[in-house]
Amino acid sequence: MDRFDYVIVGAGSAGCVLTSRLSEDPNTTVCVLEAGPSDWHPYIHLPAGFIKTFHMKSINWAYQQEPGPWTGGRSIYAPRGKTLGGSSSINGHIYNRGQRMDFDTWAQMGNRGWGYADVLPYFRRLERRVGEGEDTYRGRDGNLIVTTMNWRDPLCEAFMEGAVSLGIPRNPDYNGKTQEGVSYCQRTINNGLRVSGATAFLKPAMKRPNVHVHTHAHATEIIFEGKRAVGVRYMKGGRGGQPVEVRANKEVILSGGTYNSPQLLQLSGVGSPDLLQQHGIAVRHALPVGEGLQDHYAPRTVARVKNIKTINELRRGFSLWIEAMKWATARRGLLSLSPTMVYCFWHSGESAESSDLQLTFTPASYKEGVQGQLEDEPGMTVASWQQRPESRGYVRIRSADPFAPPIIQTNYLDAELDRRVIVGGMKLARKLLKSAPLSPYYAYEDFPGPNVNTDDEFLHAATQRGTTTFHPGCTCRMGPADSTWAVVDDHLRVHGLEGLRVIDASVMPRMISANLNASTMMIADRASDLIRGKQPMEAARIPDAAVA
Repeated sequence: MDRFDYVIVGAGSAGCVLTSRLSEDPNTTVCVLEAGPSDWHPYIHLPAGFIKTFHMKSINWAYQQEPGPWTGGRSIYAPRGKTLGGSSSINGHIYNRGQRMDFDTWAQMGNRGWGYADVLPYFRRLERRVGEGEDTYRGRDGNLIVTTMNWRDPLCEAFMEGAVSLGIPRNPDYNGKTQEGVSYCQRTINNGLRVSGATAFLKPAMKRPNVHVHTHAHATEIIFEGKRAVGVRYMKGGRGGQPVEVRANKEVILSGGTYNSPQLLQLSGVGSPDLLQQHGIAVRHALPVGEGLQDHYAPRTVARVKNIKTINELRRGFSLWIEAMKWATARRGLLSLSPTMVYCFWHSGESAESSDLQLTFTPASYKEGVQGQLEDEPGMTVASWQQRPESRGYVRIRSADPFAPPIIQTNYLDAELDRRVIVGGMKLARKLLKSAPLSPYYAYEDFPGPNVNTDDEFLHAATQRGTTTFHPGCTCRMGPADSTWAVVDDHLRVHGLEGLRVIDASVMPRMISANLNASTMMIADRASDLIRGKQPMEAARIPDAAVA
């Protein structure tokens, strides 16, 4: 039986950063268990390859959500990365931190050291920003390369001019002083290649003799002695494979993500007694594991395009060969792009204190009901979603079988506020697409369509075509021990147990106004100092005017 100081379950964004930081001490040994394979597949590293990895079950958990009360009876597809780098190896490459108030809210919920001034130094330490940005907010020396999209498109330029015509300012750095405004996306792409958690952090760490990475290692149970976690059981090769145990001298760390970390806890007897007993699992420790799931839900407004080619046409035939040559010779062109080109942050109404809407624009459109498959005719799309939803769902084991996918119920739009904000976002998306600067290219609105005008009609359209934005969090929430909802404390230790932490997006106590990859890495970076007993980085000094 192998023994290591730390056993990390999951080589996703958090696991990669943790491995890098913890292994800096040559006297510390780290073992990483990843259920998927190595990140060898070329589609992982080709930015446009996301459209292929979206459905590749060899490197994707390919989960399905349960139909919710406001999703029109649909089961929404929920891809998650199952390879080195996790979802950072299959996502849309976006780098987006969120707003200052997001993290200050975490601190106000009883989590010491997680306010914006506390976490900003970790964002900076991780990042190597190439492009605009004030040094107060941006890092220049980290492993994670962050660039701004350098591809220019008349439709993108017209969309941004349209936003300005509606009073939405251009913002050169939405990860800086303020988030509000419109701009080209910042992304984790460098020289035409994806920058994942694996390429930025894990691969360099794997050169150290104290790092041991096991792929095709599906964790099935946490090993406990009393209330202390002492190791992990896994199946080498997945179902039907070889059972293996690995022991942790110091800690077991779960970094499996928002769906898999609560699943493993529940399989190991940590969770709701009623749920565990229902599946014949002995209750080791009662905690609200898996409860509180949040995600961003986005209806996508689609318009038909005239007088110009969109990505829909450029990705096929002779045009695709030209784009392939551009990438092969200069690492530029269509194949070097993210799925989203432009980001816009704004308000759903006058009462919103800070931007509560996130909108994305791309000069492309996707087939109805088929995420990740482009349409044949010219189109452009604005996805709009509520940044800080109130609705909460859950992740629960389906059975005692560790290979059975968990039950994922997000309860999108369950809260009335969420329904109001989502309607406001769809109305703003329509205004943006119908703005004067886009009029030379705008043919007509395909979805939700010109016959949709009332709030009820917009809401009905949202329930029929809205989808996840792939930002699940909050299923092992961080908070005080005397709360009714917390699973881990502000050092990310599981309440009531020893030698066990959860470090990934599941610990977020509340959804942030952003995509989650950047903050998940920040959580892991700060956690590495907590684990090693190092003095936390000095809190940042931020001008009072900063709101993001």
